[in-house]
Amino acid sequence: MSNIIAQLGELPTGLLVGMLGLVMLADAVPLLGVLVPGDVAVLAAVGVGHPATSAVTMAAVVVGCVAGWSLSFLAGRVFGDRLRRGRIGGWIGEARWATAERVLRAGGGRMVLVAPFLPVLNALLPLAAGGMRMSYRRFVAFATAGAALWAGLYLALGTVSRSLAVLLPGDGDPVLVTTVVGLALAGVAVLGARRRLRTIVAGAARAS
Repeated sequence: MSNIIAQLGELPTGLLVGMLGLVMLADAVPLLGVLVPGDVAVLAAVGVGHPATSAVTMAAVVVGCVAGWSLSFLAGRVFGDRLRRGRIGGWIGEARWATAERVLRAGGGRMVLVAPFLPVLNALLPLAAGGMRMSYRRFVAFATAGAALWAGLYLALGTVSRSLAVLLPGDGDPVLVTTVVGLALAGVAVLGARRRLRTIVAGAARAS
């Protein structure tokens, strides 16, 4: 993994940003997203980039996330019941699917807004929202805002990590150092938020 991350530093910025968008799209797809380290990809992109590319990186993350969630939303809208009763629904689990629906009924679009900070549910909520016939305009508005908040947090953590990497002694690879330090900072910054969000989600599910 460290060699792969380090080799990212040799990629052209345009290619890196394009790959980042594809990674974020895959990260937003149910089941596949579990295997894709979206947070690592964002931090690695920051590690090889420059301040001038931050806006482009942010746009790639947001567009990739929203594109992936929109595909899931469309799949839920068109194939919701068949997916739920089929093999994919079996892999996801009826309990998780039911939880996503209860959360959406109780919290609506607000739950789509915080979905990027909730593992597993972040990819399942768009699928459930499509199946429940949520307005796509409402869905995409909250999804875009949520993706922007998530991307902004990781870009900020990556920028801080890259600054720390420059101050560290030795000839450590800035991409690798930025990624490792960024993940450590993210663990501290996001853990409390995720606990709070899980409490809100659990309360919303019980209330419904």
